[in-house]
Amino acid sequence: MKLQKRERQARLSSLLEENPLLTDGDLAEHFGVSVQTIRLDRMEKGIPELRERLKDVAVRSLDDVKSLPIDEVIGDIIDIELDKRAVSVFDVTKDHVFQRNGIARGHHLFAQANSLAVAVIDDELALTAQSSLNFIKPVRAGERVIAKAAVRPGDRPRRTVVEVISTVGDEPVFTGTFEMYRTHESGREGHS
Repeated sequence: MKLQKRERQARLSSLLEENPLLTDGDLAEHFGVSVQTIRLDRMEKGIPELRERLKDVAVRSLDDVKSLPIDEVIGDIIDIELDKRAVSVFDVTKDHVFQRNGIARGHHLFAQANSLAVAVIDDELALTAQSSLNFIKPVRAGERVIAKAAVRPGDRPRRTVVEVISTVGDEPVFTGTFEMYRTHESGREGHS
């Protein structure tokens, strides 16, 4: 049973507040309507398209980042809780892939994960001391990579471990474990 327009638009707003990453296609499938209907609903409700929603979320999230200037973050950070977790989104374009086979260059996936690992550290200075990487599956132009970082204490003073899992859809494409050096002990609020 299809919802009436007002009810669908109200639910559309709620869904996008919960998950701003939903595409018009995802929403059309959820409501059992056409993509064009969703676009019209968004326009009537003043809800921006996905790219603009991502930029807005990223700008708000970057206000918390201490260890990295905004222009050095690879991908858009859409959620962050310093020294705990973070999420970033990276849209792979034709500029990021090898022309010969259309597969994303690995350094772009690494850069997204590494900059997320640096950004999640609650310190003025965070450097990658060591990393262990696993490229699981090729990524192609037009795909969206979502990297999720989880922070845990390191085994040595001034070290923090950040584990990153990058996915396309529900499939893992890259994992990385980053041992991060920080100028202050974790949880000490910047005091040594």
